[in-house]
Amino acid sequence: MTQKETKKIPVKEFDDEVAEENFLILHNDDVHTFDYVIEALIDICKHGYEQATQCTMLVHYKGKCDVKKGGFAALKPLKDALIERKLNATID
Repeated sequence: MTQKETKKIPVKEFDDEVAEENFLILHNDDVHTFDYVIEALIDICKHGYEQATQCTMLVHYKGKCDVKKGGFAALKPLKDALIERKLNATID
């Protein structure tokens, strides 16, 4: 290769699913106990106790908290599981 020649490096195609970030949002409902919500976050979102407690406090005092980040396909079953437990959850 001479100085004037350049090596072409293939550019990967932009993958929308990888680049897209969604958030699983848990909303306050003023119905369930702290322990109930903490247990749900541990079981469904695989949070540790401390993380689940912090998220529960944020939901209580701020009205909502993003409890998980990822692709829509990965978050949808988690949202459905939270809703099955009568918790208010959305994906934004």
